Amino acid sequence: MNLAKISLAAAVACMVITSASADDSKPKRELKGNMNQVYNTLPANADTISDAFANGVFYGHLRMNSFMWDWKEDVNNRDNRAFGLGGSLIYKTAPLMGLSATAGLYYADSPFDGLRDNNSDVGTTKAGKDTFSRQNVRDNGNWSMTSLAQAYLQYDYSKTTLKAGRQLFESFLTASNDTKMIPNTFEGLSVETKEIPQTQLRAAYFYAEKLRDHTEFHDVITFKDSSGDSWANNDDAVVHKGLSYANFEKAGKDTQHVLIVADMKNTSLENLQIDVTYTGVPDVVSSITGEINYMIGLGGGFTLTPGVRYMQQMDDGGGQIGGASLSGTLAGKTGAQSGYKDANSLDSSLAMGRLVLKQGPLQLQLAYSAVADEGDIVAPWRGFPTGEYTRAMAQYNWNANTKTSAAEVKYDFDKANIIPGFSAMARYAMQDFDEDKQVAGVQADSNVLHMDFIQKIATGLEGKIRVGLISADERVGSTDKDSYNEYRFELNYLF
Repeated sequence: MNLAKISLAAAVACMVITSASADDSKPKRELKGNMNQVYNTLPANADTISDAFANGVFYGHLRMNSFMWDWKEDVNNRDNRAFGLGGSLIYKTAPLMGLSATAGLYYADSPFDGLRDNNSDVGTTKAGKDTFSRQNVRDNGNWSMTSLAQAYLQYDYSKTTLKAGRQLFESFLTASNDTKMIPNTFEGLSVETKEIPQTQLRAAYFYAEKLRDHTEFHDVITFKDSSGDSWANNDDAVVHKGLSYANFEKAGKDTQHVLIVADMKNTSLENLQIDVTYTGVPDVVSSITGEINYMIGLGGGFTLTPGVRYMQQMDDGGGQIGGASLSGTLAGKTGAQSGYKDANSLDSSLAMGRLVLKQGPLQLQLAYSAVADEGDIVAPWRGFPTGEYTRAMAQYNWNANTKTSAAEVKYDFDKANIIPGFSAMARYAMQDFDEDKQVAGVQADSNVLHMDFIQKIATGLEGKIRVGLISADERVGSTDKDSYNEYRFELNYLF
């Protein structure tokens, strides 16, 4: 790993050296820290159908992602690497009497053998697996992906927006999670309104989803398909494997599902934000989540924001079908099993709290999360239940009876007039999993150091280095299966 560390240091040095060329002018789009995109330029209103297309705007994105994953013990695991090169072209028509359309075509490829795993090893590639389609590589040796991931009609009236088709939808449990090559998108209907002052209301009905490493849309929660292919349908890293095609059929249930989301954000009271979200797959599982954040001015430019989030998960039949564990090992079982008090119940809850201290370019955060000792939390839609609180890169800390403490510091060197265009973040998380549940697939306790370094090189161009250092205990009666170091480097150019 000396070579990886040298490469990391060299990349950081290059990013700092090139910082002098950073341009303060705004591009048509910008990337937020979570890789969500902010549109600074949108098409102006059109008067005719021809103007609607002629005055439309194209948005381009070129990107590169590189990954190196080094397991501490390779007896049970295999070191792996991945590389992605590609981009996207999004077109938005100009609104005509409130009606507009958006289409987004995405492409990704892994063209260099030495920078990625071999064809036969795609099943063990970890973080970088979303730079290609495992099905495509297995079935025809094709390392490229092409997807029309966005394609929707939009209607705007007053302060209300309706969308129909393939779209991004950022909510508590649904996200584009666009940190690789192609985002996670949903197909269906959504509506957003801000007609009530200082209140945002949204609702969505999605009948299909396309995960980041898929080229076709699929069911929102069913694991595997009728042939038993584990890379078909929803094969997200934290999918509930007990909610499989075979288990739904065995229970006499439908294998096609819909995902319903409704949320509310209110800022009517000064410095107070209230969020409430409902997410549900009818006849399987649902949840309702409330969150409160209150900002307190401390003087001297300092603010302190306490935040609390509570999620209640309700079993709507999924526990009987797939069991309480995301691993699927408890499907069809009852009573106390493998550390779970009720093997066929997905009833559960998750509580979190945080303190965020801000002053100019500096942000400090302390956070804690605890999952009830009931069922695991079901969230395979790329929105992370503990996100913005205790989740660290590539970690999934919402198994039953998991407790996590985390500390985080962010510093914007550009805002502090120290290094133009440069910012950094470090997060340290201590994850306390339930050892009694390891037989059901739960990992060992671990400490995680996660660091991000971002350099805006020029208008629309930025580089990002991410490092994850994970030190875990040995699993009960076994070896160290959970310690590893991970290194990521990416370039993004928006035009």
